[in-house]
Amino acid sequence: MTAPTPETAENSDRARASLEALRTEIAKAVVGQDPAVTGLVVALLCRGHVLLEGVPGVAKTLLVRALAASLELDTKRVQFTPDLMPSDVTGSLVYDTRSSEFSFQPGPVFTNLLLADEINRTPPKTQSSLLEAMEERQVTVDGTPRPLPEPFLVAATQNPVEYEGTYPLPEAQLDRFLLKLTVPLPSRDDEINVLTRHADGFDPRDLRAAGVRPVAGLADLEAARRAVATTSVSAEIAGYVVDICRATRESPSLALGVSPRGATALLSTARAWAWLTGRDYVLPDDVKALALPTLRHRVQLRPEAEMEGVTADSVINAILAHVPAPSLRQ
Repeated sequence: MTAPTPETAENSDRARASLEALRTEIAKAVVGQDPAVTGLVVALLCRGHVLLEGVPGVAKTLLVRALAASLELDTKRVQFTPDLMPSDVTGSLVYDTRSSEFSFQPGPVFTNLLLADEINRTPPKTQSSLLEAMEERQVTVDGTPRPLPEPFLVAATQNPVEYEGTYPLPEAQLDRFLLKLTVPLPSRDDEINVLTRHADGFDPRDLRAAGVRPVAGLADLEAARRAVATTSVSAEIAGYVVDICRATRESPSLALGVSPRGATALLSTARAWAWLTGRDYVLPDDVKALALPTLRHRVQLRPEAEMEGVTADSVINAILAHVPAPSLRQ
């Protein structure tokens, strides 16, 4: 690979510093969710989408809003309900009585950061309305494709404990999410911190009053994406990623293993993480660090394994412990 010029290296360092500041800025509003914050930054670098899973009240919505405010991006929220129609997400043609013509009224999907709240509560027809937007970065209405803004990221949430009246996402749609991030309940100290902030007047609906300000722009994000694209991947690392994904297809606990799309996703997220940590090459530890959030939603447990208490995370962790990591010289 061609060595980076001093100017390119300087731009890369500046972009990395901006994204590090982004993570610090989000922490002004969101307490104790550093892995989820990092996951959203990785998804932005990889042009991917994120599925956030956690019980109500753990700051999933606030996390996305704080990210948008720190990047000064447009964001919209859609509450997915059983009566939500596809046109409520994508937009529709509206008859204009003044011009006697139909005009397109854009839906909330025309934004930079779309928060799809409780996506599993809406029927499959409406869920599928996001597929084209997520994969093709466009929406087709009445045969006319309309491009979405850039950057574009879908952050969809779902509640892991209450499944009454829900429509589980099919495997084909789950595979379109780059990462599945779990947003856990905070630790005791973090929860005390949250309460102290609220007692001191913190209002989650007013992020500017909380001190959250834009610290990175689109130019920084584009420079970061270019730098990630030049991060070196050795043949050994590529083979390691493939071996991990192939092991999921052979696991006796899994009915469905990771597809080649999942393997490319793991390689992409590992490259982004390597760059964020200050390296221009990928190590096996980078692959391990992103394996769970990148792969956990791409596998399907066998019913008998699920009854025995086996989880997707435990299977992937066992595979990571079993598949030998390559020894690299840098």
